[in-house]
Amino acid sequence: MPVSSYRICVAPMMDWTDRHCRALHRVLSERTRLYTEMLTTGAVLHGYRERLLAFGEAEHPVALQLGGSDPDALAAAARIGAEVGYDEINLNVGCPSDRVQSGRFGACLMREPTLVAEGVAAMIEASGAPVTVKCRLGVDDQIPEQSLFELVDRCAVAGVATFIVHARKAWLEGLSPKENRDIPPLDYALVHRLKRERPHLTIVINGGIASLGQAQAQLAHVDGVMMGRAAYHDPGLLGGVDRLLFDPCAPEVTPFQAVERYLDHIRAELARGTRLPALVRPMIGLFQGRPGARAWRRILTVDSLAPGAGESVIARALAAVCDAAEYRRFEPAD
Repeated sequence: MPVSSYRICVAPMMDWTDRHCRALHRVLSERTRLYTEMLTTGAVLHGYRERLLAFGEAEHPVALQLGGSDPDALAAAARIGAEVGYDEINLNVGCPSDRVQSGRFGACLMREPTLVAEGVAAMIEASGAPVTVKCRLGVDDQIPEQSLFELVDRCAVAGVATFIVHARKAWLEGLSPKENRDIPPLDYALVHRLKRERPHLTIVINGGIASLGQAQAQLAHVDGVMMGRAAYHDPGLLGGVDRLLFDPCAPEVTPFQAVERYLDHIRAELARGTRLPALVRPMIGLFQGRPGARAWRRILTVDSLAPGAGESVIARALAAVCDAAEYRRFEPAD
């Protein structure tokens, strides 16, 4: 299977994948496709666009995810996203939260494939940018083999060539968004079948993929893998993506190297008045599973809150990691 620009992606995650998170992820991997948090069409059209849509040039390839259902509003928001310079405009047809349902977007749109197709057609015509869809297998009592294929086929006729499929249904009645991450069971086989039966489409699988080994195994069946919580809570795993999934000669990026590279972003943002907690939050899990990880988390979490906190906090956290590593190195054997 040829290498695709969708081979590995980090999922759009509300309150997590902001521009600081994306800046960190980009220094760990040059090839991973990044996504914004979901932005509603109302926010894009009527909000503070300079802040909401801001991204760094280094983030490419980066996609804007939109939430909405009105074709005219989706078209206008997609046009703005393309003008700002996003590489892709993605429509959210998968989020199961109550707020999303009340706004008639997200996973509840699985019940309205015709409306979704009208929306993406309007987005494509207005923006000229690649438009993709992120969806579930279905919702509530829908039969996934029917709901998924109908949505995909209608959107494909409208001009969508790439689909990101969260490989489980969403229960909009009786389950919280958190419970919807684990219930009902994942059905990877159905997503694999979608790729087999629609080989001309780019199919990216999402849901429950927690390691690069699992991602690599999925690539035998689909064009790409989207990782979510694993990439956020253990961002260091992205340091091995470029070598493992793209180019065996690519260098692996260590957490120490990632910190050094990300410091450029931190310094620039501190100079702009951004407070340190927002900048270090994506780094909290960077040393996950390594000596000193607990001290790293504690120092970044607590010390970054101090008035005027700056780069020295990161230096102290790094020193704690190095001290722990040296202690482990010389720790007597049992």
